[in-house]
Amino acid sequence: MLVYPDINPIALELGPVKIHWYGLMYLLAFTLAWAVARYRAKSMKGAWNNDQISDLIFYGAMGVVLGGRLGYVIFYHFDRFLEEPLWLFKVWEGGMSFHGGLLGVVAALLFFSRKEGKHPLDVLDFVAPIVPLGLAAGRMGNFIGGELWGRVARADIPWAMVFPHVDQQPRHPSQLYQMLLEGLLLFIIVFWYSAKPRPRSAVSGLWLIGYGCFRFFVEFFRQPDAHLNYVAFNWLTMGQALSTPMILAGILIMAWAYFQEKKDSAK
Repeated sequence: MLVYPDINPIALELGPVKIHWYGLMYLLAFTLAWAVARYRAKSMKGAWNNDQISDLIFYGAMGVVLGGRLGYVIFYHFDRFLEEPLWLFKVWEGGMSFHGGLLGVVAALLFFSRKEGKHPLDVLDFVAPIVPLGLAAGRMGNFIGGELWGRVARADIPWAMVFPHVDQQPRHPSQLYQMLLEGLLLFIIVFWYSAKPRPRSAVSGLWLIGYGCFRFFVEFFRQPDAHLNYVAFNWLTMGQALSTPMILAGILIMAWAYFQEKKDSAK
């Protein structure tokens, strides 16, 4: 049985300046996104230039931060927001939601596509393979921060981990499950799929299905938020409730994409 290492959340101190690991993981996420975007742009023969890539990452970062914070407040702490509306702006207290960040990124990319004169579905398809590595970095940040720990596991599971700041029970390191599934494995699947020409919006649909399924699965090993617990059926978590529409939307989008391709080829 493993014990969670006592990791200092501050990676580096330079006088009064403190650099936190979580901030470094965000920096790593955006750096990886930029690198993958540059790589994909090279294979698309002039469809994207360096300035557009830089703007894309900037707008995406703004969408992540603003949407992530707003989603966390609305999806997970709406009661506190009603009591204290200004808490929305207290970002230093922490709190980000992936699903809120996703909505924020989509909104930012729609604005970007209009500004650049690109089809929004083409932009979303371009971005879909870029996202997972950033998610992997974010989940590593969760692990380093000792947050979002897993449910109690059987003691005979070799990778079960005790989080001393929580209790002395062996738990699933669900942050690492998410890093491997929502991050690395999803990247491999979507990047491989996007390497060949696909119907417009099919790559985005596959990403929605992949993330939704992986997140829904991992939620069975992740400790539900204490103030929400289960939101339905005495087993459904908020993460699963928010992921279900993603799976359904992804299936519909992929079906529509291939239907449109077949319809166009028949003309």
